Amino acid sequence: MIGTPLSRLRPDGRRLAALATPIALTQLAQVAVSTTNIALMGGLGVRAVAAGGLALVLFNQIRTMCVGLITGSGNQIAAAVGAAGRRGDDPDPEVRDVVRSSFLIATVAGLLGGAILIGLGWSLQWLGQDAGVLADARPLMVALAPGLLPCLWFQVLRQYTVGMQRPQALLAVTLGSIAVNLVLAMALIHGWAGLPALGLTGVGVATSLVFLLMFAGFWTMVRRDPELGPTLPVRPWPVRMATVRGELRLGTPIALTYGSEAGMFSVLALVMGALGPAALAAHNVVYQVIYIVFQIAIGISHGASILVSHSVARDETSHARGLARLALQFAGAVALVTGLAYAFVPDLVLRPFLDPADQATVEVARSLLLIGIVLQFFDAAQNIGTGLLRGLQATDAGFRLSVVGYWIVGLPTALVLAYPAGMGAAGVWWGLTAGLAATAALMLRKYFSLLDQRDAVLTPRPRQVVS
Repeated sequence: MIGTPLSRLRPDGRRLAALATPIALTQLAQVAVSTTNIALMGGLGVRAVAAGGLALVLFNQIRTMCVGLITGSGNQIAAAVGAAGRRGDDPDPEVRDVVRSSFLIATVAGLLGGAILIGLGWSLQWLGQDAGVLADARPLMVALAPGLLPCLWFQVLRQYTVGMQRPQALLAVTLGSIAVNLVLAMALIHGWAGLPALGLTGVGVATSLVFLLMFAGFWTMVRRDPELGPTLPVRPWPVRMATVRGELRLGTPIALTYGSEAGMFSVLALVMGALGPAALAAHNVVYQVIYIVFQIAIGISHGASILVSHSVARDETSHARGLARLALQFAGAVALVTGLAYAFVPDLVLRPFLDPADQATVEVARSLLLIGIVLQFFDAAQNIGTGLLRGLQATDAGFRLSVVGYWIVGLPTALVLAYPAGMGAAGVWWGLTAGLAATAALMLRKYFSLLDQRDAVLTPRPRQVVS
């Protein structure tokens, strides 16, 4: 790693891996739930995949923005612990204050987000979507909406454990959710054990129940942890509105940044829907494959973000530069390994989701997988850029840059390539890749620029010698 001594590189790699690995594995376990859901939808037919995928994309859009509102709390907790350690103070009161604020924000956001998700089910008919697909998607969206609340409460606990640099308990809870979701979803789809046969809607009911069980299980584990339990507040009050406002100032740009990216994916899913059920089904499946790999990038991003928060609190800007390069190297290695699978065994990658007999959908999906080799690296890089800027508490800059990359570069490029250029589904994905690449470049440039500005402030000016 250029500019970082070897003696620092190895400990940094271990620290980043120690933070990123449990977060990434937790993310992978969480996405295994949605991946299982997509696979179960595949057994109900292509229209079910199209409808279910559309509902999940919109659910993820809202969930992602709500999670963004509380994501900064992990950095606030890490900074509070680091600053208190340097001063010799007790960080617990400040940590509890942040956690209570996060729970309040999560509750309000979950209620509003659920109402928006239900409303979308009846408004998409004016955006050119297939009527049959929408009819299947609406009940699923209603079933998913209540799951937002426990999902966001779980994320508050997650940010608490990450900020305290003890995220290991996350993995055990999330792994258990995979099996529970599979059993519940199959039982509710087919009406096993005396349960009603809800078909596609059963997937949503199972998902909401699993989110509730995950939160309850994680809360119990954190409360029993000898280090995390004593600091975790049991009562949701008192809440200091100054803390709420401070967290919203940090979290709102994060939510808008996440929403900007997820929004572009959602709009492009609607474009795919206008191209036909086969294109939408292929898009949903390959998006899910890329989304699996993206969870590793999230782990790297969160780990790097927390370490950057510690570094800048100690005015170690050169260390912060090295962490950024190390995170990108990790992401590049992951993209390379998975890209080889997309290129050489695409049918194996797609088999869990698509019937090989559906040649039209499979052919589109294969072409999107090849584009995904390039797309997923830039997707990881822009997410790492978001995390690095969050470590500097420059979340407003991340949002502005995401608007430029996604909406000024990505979306217009996708529409031009899909329609006037006649590239169809492939054109949409090349436009998406262009938007992610532009966003990654802008965010990383901003990050290093902000570190240069910090260096200029920290470096004392040489005294002028008066002759």
